[in-house]
Amino acid sequence: MAIQGAIPVEFGTVFPAGCYALGVEAITDFETKRPQTDRDSGLPLWAVDVIDADPEARGKAKSVKVKVAAEHCPVLPDEVPGLPFRPVEFEAMSVMPYVDDNGRRPRVAYSLRAKAVKTPGGGSAGRRSPAASGAKDAAA
Repeated sequence: MAIQGAIPVEFGTVFPAGCYALGVEAITDFETKRPQTDRDSGLPLWAVDVIDADPEARGKAKSVKVKVAAEHCPVLPDEVPGLPFRPVEFEAMSVMPYVDDNGRRPRVAYSLRAKAVKTPGGGSAGRRSPAASGAKDAAA
Protein backbone atom coordinates (compact mmCIF):
# COMPACT_ATOMS: atom_id res chain seq x y z
CA MET A 1 0.00 0.00 0.00
CA ALA A 2 1.36 3.38 -0.96
CA ILE A 3 1.47 6.19 1.57
CA GLN A 4 -1.33 8.67 0.99
CA GLY A 5 -1.16 12.22 2.35
CA ALA A 6 0.98 13.51 5.19
CA ILE A 7 3.43 11.23 6.99
CA PRO A 8 3.26 11.34 10.82
CA VAL A 9 6.62 12.18 12.42
CA GLU A 10 7.87 12.84 15.95
CA PHE A 11 8.99 16.35 16.93
CA GLY A 12 12.43 15.01 17.96
CA THR A 13 12.94 13.46 14.53
CA VAL A 14 12.35 16.79 12.77
CA PHE A 15 14.13 18.97 15.35
CA PRO A 16 16.56 16.75 17.34
CA ALA A 17 18.25 19.81 18.88
CA GLY A 18 14.95 21.65 19.42
CA CYS A 19 13.73 24.81 17.72
CA TYR A 20 12.88 28.45 18.37
CA ALA A 21 9.81 30.34 17.18
CA LEU A 22 10.18 33.86 15.83
CA GLY A 23 6.49 34.58 15.26
CA VAL A 24 3.16 33.34 13.96
CA GLU A 25 0.87 34.68 11.24
CA ALA A 26 -2.28 33.68 9.38
CA ILE A 27 -1.79 32.01 6.01
CA THR A 28 -3.70 33.82 3.27
CA ASP A 29 -4.76 32.20 0.00
CA PHE A 30 -2.84 34.00 -2.75
CA GLU A 31 -5.71 34.02 -5.26
CA THR A 32 -8.74 34.71 -3.05
CA LYS A 33 -6.98 36.85 -0.41
CA ARG A 34 -8.99 34.95 2.22
CA PRO A 35 -7.60 32.93 5.13
CA GLN A 36 -6.39 29.52 4.00
CA THR A 37 -8.06 26.56 5.72
CA ASP A 38 -7.04 23.00 6.47
CA ARG A 39 -8.61 20.52 4.02
CA ASP A 40 -9.39 17.93 6.70
CA SER A 41 -10.62 20.05 9.62
CA GLY A 42 -11.74 23.27 7.89
CA LEU A 43 -9.85 25.26 10.53
CA PRO A 44 -7.77 28.34 9.59
CA LEU A 45 -4.06 27.70 8.96
CA TRP A 46 -1.33 29.57 10.83
CA ALA A 47 2.39 29.62 9.96
CA VAL A 48 4.89 29.53 12.81
CA ASP A 49 8.32 30.83 11.72
CA VAL A 50 10.92 28.53 13.25
CA ILE A 51 14.71 28.47 13.55
CA ASP A 52 16.21 24.97 13.85
CA ALA A 53 18.54 24.79 16.87
CA ASP A 54 20.68 22.12 15.18
CA PRO A 55 24.13 23.66 14.59
CA GLU A 56 24.49 21.44 11.49
CA ALA A 57 21.39 22.92 9.79
CA ARG A 58 22.33 25.21 6.91
CA GLY A 59 20.66 27.43 4.33
CA LYS A 60 16.95 26.92 3.74
CA ALA A 61 16.87 24.11 6.30
CA LYS A 62 17.83 26.52 9.13
CA SER A 63 14.60 28.54 8.92
CA VAL A 64 11.25 26.85 8.21
CA LYS A 65 7.54 27.41 8.65
CA VAL A 66 5.36 24.92 10.51
CA LYS A 67 1.66 25.08 9.64
CA VAL A 68 -0.83 24.72 12.49
CA ALA A 69 -4.60 24.33 11.96
CA ALA A 70 -6.45 26.09 14.79
CA GLU A 71 -9.59 28.13 15.32
CA HIS A 72 -7.56 30.99 16.85
CA CYS A 73 -3.97 32.14 16.45
CA PRO A 74 -1.66 29.88 18.48
CA VAL A 75 0.04 31.61 21.41
CA LEU A 76 3.78 31.19 21.60
CA PRO A 77 5.50 30.56 24.94
CA ASP A 78 7.15 33.50 26.71
CA GLU A 79 10.50 34.74 25.44
CA VAL A 80 13.63 33.65 27.25
CA PRO A 81 15.13 36.74 28.96
CA GLY A 82 17.95 38.15 26.86
CA LEU A 83 17.02 36.19 23.72
CA PRO A 84 14.93 37.40 20.75
CA PHE A 85 13.14 34.07 20.25
CA ARG A 86 11.10 31.47 22.09
CA PRO A 87 11.86 27.74 22.49
CA VAL A 88 8.87 25.68 21.30
CA GLU A 89 7.76 22.13 20.59
CA PHE A 90 5.02 20.94 18.26
CA GLU A 91 2.43 18.24 18.95
CA ALA A 92 1.32 15.61 16.41
CA MET A 93 3.67 16.66 13.62
CA SER A 94 3.45 15.44 10.04
CA VAL A 95 5.50 16.01 6.91
CA MET A 96 4.12 16.28 3.38
CA PRO A 97 6.60 15.90 0.52
CA TYR A 98 5.86 17.79 -2.70
CA VAL A 99 7.63 18.81 -5.91
CA ASP A 100 8.76 22.45 -5.92
CA ASP A 101 9.09 23.47 -9.57
CA ASN A 102 9.54 27.22 -9.00
CA GLY A 103 13.32 27.17 -9.51
CA ARG A 104 15.55 26.34 -12.45
CA ARG A 105 14.87 22.65 -11.93
CA PRO A 106 12.27 20.77 -9.90
CA ARG A 107 13.22 19.53 -6.42
CA VAL A 108 11.54 17.58 -3.64
CA ALA A 109 10.49 19.86 -0.77
CA TYR A 110 8.61 19.27 2.48
CA SER A 111 5.72 20.99 4.22
CA LEU A 112 5.65 20.63 8.01
CA ARG A 113 2.37 20.55 9.94
CA ALA A 114 1.44 20.23 13.60
CA LYS A 115 -1.73 20.08 15.69
CA ALA A 116 -0.48 22.48 18.40
CA VAL A 117 2.43 24.58 19.71
CA LYS A 118 3.67 24.04 23.26
CA THR A 119 6.41 25.02 25.69
CA PRO A 120 9.27 22.47 25.63
CA GLY A 121 8.56 19.81 28.23
CA GLY A 122 5.28 21.51 29.15
CA GLY A 123 1.65 21.76 28.11
CA SER A 124 0.10 23.64 25.22
CA ALA A 125 0.99 27.31 24.95
CA GLY A 126 -2.72 28.22 24.68
CA ARG A 127 -4.58 30.72 22.54
CA ARG A 128 -4.27 34.44 21.91
CA SER A 129 -7.88 35.41 21.63
CA PRO A 130 -9.81 36.47 24.75
CA ALA A 131 -12.82 34.53 23.44
CA ALA A 132 -10.70 31.39 23.25
CA SER A 133 -9.44 31.95 26.79
CA GLY A 134 -13.02 32.21 28.03
CA ALA A 135 -13.99 29.05 26.17
CA LYS A 136 -10.97 27.25 27.61
CA ASP A 137 -11.90 28.35 31.14
CA ALA A 138 -15.53 27.30 30.61
CA ALA A 139 -14.43 23.85 29.43
CA ALA A 140 -12.23 23.30 32.51
